[in-house]
Amino acid sequence: MTRRLLILFLGINLSGCEKPANDSWQGYIEGEFVLLASPYAGQVQKLYVHRGDTVELGKPVFALEQESERAARTEAEQRLRTSQAKLENLQATVRRKAEIEALRAEIRQARAARELAMSQYAQQEKLFRNGFITQARLDEARAARDRDVARVVETEAQLRTALQPLGREAELRAAEGDIAAAQAALAQAAWKLEQKSVAAPVSGLVQDTFFVEGEWVPAGRPVVSLLPPGNVKARFYVPEASLSGIAIGRQLQVGCDGCPAPIPGKVSFVSSQAEYTPPVLYSKESRSKLMFLVEARLEGSGLRPGQPVDVRLK
Repeated sequence: MTRRLLILFLGINLSGCEKPANDSWQGYIEGEFVLLASPYAGQVQKLYVHRGDTVELGKPVFALEQESERAARTEAEQRLRTSQAKLENLQATVRRKAEIEALRAEIRQARAARELAMSQYAQQEKLFRNGFITQARLDEARAARDRDVARVVETEAQLRTALQPLGREAELRAAEGDIAAAQAALAQAAWKLEQKSVAAPVSGLVQDTFFVEGEWVPAGRPVVSLLPPGNVKARFYVPEASLSGIAIGRQLQVGCDGCPAPIPGKVSFVSSQAEYTPPVLYSKESRSKLMFLVEARLEGSGLRPGQPVDVRLK
């Protein structure tokens, strides 16, 4: 009897000293949420999604009041139109090469007319001294001479003005600069208006909404949190003795209560520092007080953050 009790006692102790499998651990699911916010403050005008909805890429999520931004964009558009009209007006006054040649031809004609008028005046003056014409005819010849002389002065001044490109080019450059500044202001106003309407940057599950329609949202405060399917990962702690078998890219399988089949995944992160076993850990037994955090990306898991899982190397 004593021998039987001893054998039974040793068997119990040996069974208690058996080590559990070192390729299976308990862990939990964690999600990397995408927090959607506007860089500007405003009242929530429209909330297009609710908690638990699934939203697709590019679909609207929420919109803040936009009256001030719309007015700023309208003002910027008007300033741009004004600058463009100013540039077009300046460009219309720029002398072309053909116009320059036309002005030179007018000068030649005016000079020829001036020479003719001066010659006729000299003849009329000689005739007047000899008493062949009246004073009125002489005055008409003098007036014609003065008119043609003034015409030459006028056309030459027009040509000099047309041949002065520096001042006009400076005005054109200034007008072009005004247009560039107006375009930048319009782009900035349009960007600010767009920031008041936020669309989904990725497809995913609406995990939570933090404001309702009519509430005031401070600048940069998240309004909606999304959980894309690819942002779900399993977190578990591996003892130091099993760390050598864990590497980035190592395939594993994740199981859960109610899961019909194991979910494949790959190790995406291994902590470089050891940690003490946390007071609350999804593990049945703890073999060491020093543990290493490991994360694994899952393939179409459908699991939710906080859900406990069993992780096993494949």
